[in-house]
Amino acid sequence: MSSRIFQNVIIQMKDSVSRTIGVVDEQGYVVASSELAMIGSRLDDFHVYAFDSAEPVVALGTRTYGPLSSGSTRFDYAAFVDGTDQMAKAICAVAAVAFNEAKGSYEEKHNKAAFVKNIISDNILPGDVYVRAKELHFVTDEPRVVLLVRQMENADMAAVEVVQRLFPDRQRDFVLNINETDVVVVKALSSAGGQEDVLRTAKGIETILHDELGVKCVIGISTIARHLRELADRYKEAQVAIDVGRVFESDKNIINYENLGLGRIIYQLPTTLCEMFLNEVFKKNPIETLDEDTLETINKFFENNLNVSETSRKLYVHRNTLVYRLEKIKKITGLDLREFDHAIVFKVAMMVKQYLDSLNKSKY
Repeated sequence: MSSRIFQNVIIQMKDSVSRTIGVVDEQGYVVASSELAMIGSRLDDFHVYAFDSAEPVVALGTRTYGPLSSGSTRFDYAAFVDGTDQMAKAICAVAAVAFNEAKGSYEEKHNKAAFVKNIISDNILPGDVYVRAKELHFVTDEPRVVLLVRQMENADMAAVEVVQRLFPDRQRDFVLNINETDVVVVKALSSAGGQEDVLRTAKGIETILHDELGVKCVIGISTIARHLRELADRYKEAQVAIDVGRVFESDKNIINYENLGLGRIIYQLPTTLCEMFLNEVFKKNPIETLDEDTLETINKFFENNLNVSETSRKLYVHRNTLVYRLEKIKKITGLDLREFDHAIVFKVAMMVKQYLDSLNKSKY
C-alpha cells in the first residue's frame, strides 16, 4: 500500500479538519499525516492489542485510533486523530471510512489477486485483461491450473490463510476466498511440472486442512490454462469436476476434470434425453428389476474388463455360476454383457441411472 494514497486523502480533508490526522502501520510508525514532520516517527501511545475490542475507534494516550479494514485477520493500518474527546472520535471514524475507500480502490486496481479473482468470476471484459495485465506486469501466457477446494464439513474461514502458507510466491500463485466453503488456488506451473505435481499440490492442501483445521474437503482440478483469459473456463472445469465427481466418483476427494470421461458427457445431457435413453435400452424390463447381488456381479464384471475367469475368482464363485448369472441378466435386459457393444451400452445406462438418481436426491 502506497503512503501517497493516504496522503492524498489527508490533503483533501486538511482544510476541513482542525486536528492533526494521519495513518500508522502495524508497528505504530506514521506513514501519512497532515503534519509532514511526523511521517516516519513512531507514536509512543500506539498499541496493536488495543484493537482487539469491537469498538470502531479506541482512545490511547493523547490520540484516538481507528483500525482500517483488511482482507486478512492481520492488522495493517490505523487512522489517528489528536485528542480523545467526542469530536476526535467522530473525526477518526470519518477519516477511517475515507482511508478505507481509498485503500480498497487502490488494492482493486493494483492487486494481482483481485485481478485474478475478477477474471475467474467473469467480472472483467476480455479486452481489459490485456490492459490490466500490462499495468500489473503480469505474465499472460504462463501455464496455470485452477484448483477448487470445497470444504464439505465444519467449514472454517481460516482455510484461506492455512492454504496460503503452501504458496509463498504471491506474485505467481494465488489463493482466493470465493465464499464460506470455497477456496480457489490458481497455481503457475513450471516447465518441468505436470499433472503429477498438481496432484501432489492437491494432496498437500487436503492434508493441511485436515491436520490443522479438522476440515474435510473435496478438490476439483482443471485442465491447464495457457493464457490468463482462459482462467474463467478453467474455474468452471474445476466446478464441474467436483459436481460430476460427487455423482460418479463419490469415494474420491481429489477429482481431475481430464479424468471424468463419460461422466462429464452424461452430466451435460438434459434429463429428458437421459430418461428416453434408459427406456430405449431397457425395453424388456426396467433397470430397477435387477437386485443388489446382480448389480454387484455386473460391476465386478466391468472392473475386470469383461473377463469371466477373473471376475468369478474375485467373486469367489465357480465360472459356470457366473455364466449362469450373465445369462440371467441377458434374459432380463436383452443385453449380453460378454459382447463388447452390449457391455458399453449397459455401462452408459448404469451411469445415466446414477446421474438421474443423484438429481432426484438433490431435490429433497
